[in-house]
Amino acid sequence: MATTADFRNGLVIEFNNDLFTIVQFQHVKPGKGPAFVRTKLKNIKSGRVLDNTFTAGVRINVARVERRPYQYLYKDEVGYYFMHLETFEQIHVEEHVIDYPEFLMENQHVEIVVHADTENILSVELPQFIVFEVTYTEKGLKGDTATNALKQATLENGSVIMVPLFIDNGDKIKVDTHNRAYMERVKA
Repeated sequence: MATTADFRNGLVIEFNNDLFTIVQFQHVKPGKGPAFVRTKLKNIKSGRVLDNTFTAGVRINVARVERRPYQYLYKDEVGYYFMHLETFEQIHVEEHVIDYPEFLMENQHVEIVVHADTENILSVELPQFIVFEVTYTEKGLKGDTATNALKQATLENGSVIMVPLFIDNGDKIKVDTHNRAYMERVKA
């Protein structure tokens, strides 16, 4: 058991007979009345975010979760396959559990979040920034950098994102997987 004083971003709690992770929290001490904690909670199974207010000091159940290092192997019609980096055990994961599956590449390292008590896989988390090579994009016009114009680019794993006009075929770029956005060109 823990209290609202133990809240931190990323903490997984049991709430309304389900598992939620704390996305954001704020302790509030109003001039009148008791203190409270305003939170944004993300349902681990559905991904739905809800706002909730807890009275300060209320007891909550903290779920024991473990982050385990895995390597992505391949995908087939059944799902995705990963190998534990220390035990070399292979596991099968369904697509809905994976955060941003379109950015997975073979041999990529990921973290799999597992509920320690039940051994259920809660999520597969990719690194926030991944470097990809651009395999195809239209030619940009020389000198057209005054505007923030974007064009489509196909990455080496087949996913398509929007990039600035100066990006060419063969360039390596850093992509933010959490918001599917181009970050910067990577110098080789």
